[in-house]
Amino acid sequence: MHIDIISALPELLVSPFGHSILKRAHDKGLLDVRVHDLREFGLGRHKQIDDYQFGGGAGMVMMAEPLANAIESLQAERRYDEIIYMTPDGETLRQPLANRLSMYDNLLIIAGHYKGIDERIREEFVTLEISIGDYVLSGGELPAAVLVDAIGRLLPGVLNDETSALFDSFQDDLLAPPVYTRPAEFRGRKVPDVLMSGHFKNIEEWRLEQSLQRTRERRPDLLEEE
Repeated sequence: MHIDIISALPELLVSPFGHSILKRAHDKGLLDVRVHDLREFGLGRHKQIDDYQFGGGAGMVMMAEPLANAIESLQAERRYDEIIYMTPDGETLRQPLANRLSMYDNLLIIAGHYKGIDERIREEFVTLEISIGDYVLSGGELPAAVLVDAIGRLLPGVLNDETSALFDSFQDDLLAPPVYTRPAEFRGRKVPDVLMSGHFKNIEEWRLEQSLQRTRERRPDLLEEE
C-alpha cells in the first residue's frame, strides 16, 4: 500500500512512522508512507499557504491554489482510491472504515491546519472526510497518523501474528476481553482459572462472555447499533 500525506508541518509526522509496527511495515515493503511539505507549493517568495477568511472571522484558511497544485502533482504520479481530508466534521473513524481502507492500494491524506482548507478543494478533490473524534486538535497531522496506524496494522504480513488484528476491539462490534500474562498471581490477584485450563472451547466462551459484559458496561451504544 502507498499513502501520501500533504502537510503544512511534515516534521510532526517523522516519529509516528519511524518506529514500531509502521516502521516494520515499511521495512517489509508492505507500506510506503510519504509526507509532502505543502510549503513546497506555496505562493510567492514567502511560500504562502494560508490567508484571511472572506467575510471576516478569527483564524486563517489554507489556500486553494497551493493545495490544488500539491494534489495534482501527486495525481500525475498515481491514481488514488480515496483522497481523504482529516476534519472534525467528517465521518467518524471506526473499525469497519479502517478495514475498508486497508483493502486499497493508494491513498492521499490532506492534513488540515488553522480554520481548515478552502471549501473549493473539498468540493473538487476530496472523496472522503474523516474525523477521529468529537474534539478539535491543532492540526490534521496527528489524526493522519492515527488513520495510517489503524490501516497499516491490518495489512497482511505487518503483524507477527496475522490473526491478531481480527480479535481487536470493535472488529465484531464488541470490546476486547481482559488479557493476562505471567505471573499467574500478582499482589493477591489471580489469573482466571479458565485461562489456565488449556480447554480452548471454554476459553473462547469465557472471552466472548467477558467481551459482551465489558461492552454492556462501557460502550452499550455498540450493542444498540446492531
